[in-house]
Amino acid sequence: MKITNVTIAGAGVLGSQVAWQVAQHGFNVTVYDVFAEGLAGGKRNHRQFAELFHSRRGFSQEEVEGTLSRIIYTTDLADAVKDADLISESVPENLDIKKKFYLELAKAAPEKTIFTTNSSTMVPSMYALETGRPEKFLALHFANPVWDANVGEVMMHPGTDSSCFEIVIDFARAIGMVPIPIHKEQSGYILNSLLIPFLTAGQNLFFSDVADCESIDKTWMIATGAKAGPFGILDIVGMETVYNIALMSGKKSNNQQLLDRAHRIKTEWIDKGKMGVSSGEGFYEYPNPKYQDPDFLK
Repeated sequence: MKITNVTIAGAGVLGSQVAWQVAQHGFNVTVYDVFAEGLAGGKRNHRQFAELFHSRRGFSQEEVEGTLSRIIYTTDLADAVKDADLISESVPENLDIKKKFYLELAKAAPEKTIFTTNSSTMVPSMYALETGRPEKFLALHFANPVWDANVGEVMMHPGTDSSCFEIVIDFARAIGMVPIPIHKEQSGYILNSLLIPFLTAGQNLFFSDVADCESIDKTWMIATGAKAGPFGILDIVGMETVYNIALMSGKKSNNQQLLDRAHRIKTEWIDKGKMGVSSGEGFYEYPNPKYQDPDFLK
């Protein structure tokens, strides 16, 4: 099967990056979001990416304009998927939302379409039945930012057809990713299985009032030479995902500490519009966060 037309469901931080990466490599991209304001945010992100790639990454004006020309936007799901060979889903990390989305997608998408989820924490089998085509459903997980952390984790579930698995591996390579085949379902894949305990440890220190976020990040960056600490990374991930993970984990384990953390993230950050890098403020203020200041580690 030849992949030509790709639909990105979800125009948030990661979805808009995936759309840009796919279009940049010559594919036709349709960005779908249920909310018009979500699409408007995706368009703003793409204009910023155009400037970034032109001014800092050596792309010509013709190249960035060509990328933009291959992206269209819609809030109409049927229109978004009518010609799709492959769909990359980046809707919020909420099981009920994902199940509802796939039930609607199954009715609208052509029989040929392969469905992929970019979920960070959930495994495909949790909503494979809702897709109506479990054999053509699997995970293609991206890291953030997509073009620098260019791994594409391709994870099958027990019902995934092996030919679809190979098609998605080839597609990941075609859009500039290094394909990472994962043959058995693992929550968090490889990357997040390593990353989430690290980010959780940082949050445990901060939300237990052991240390402030700058001190935690500074310690990690000095000791390891990393470019960012846990709270710089959390701002990139985005507060909505941080909140959903804390809430889901808290409910699953009946952990009141995590539920309290989720409530605090919502009231002190999300409700105040502090969504992370995407909104200009999270644990740090952007576009020039303190942890990138040359004097931060002194």
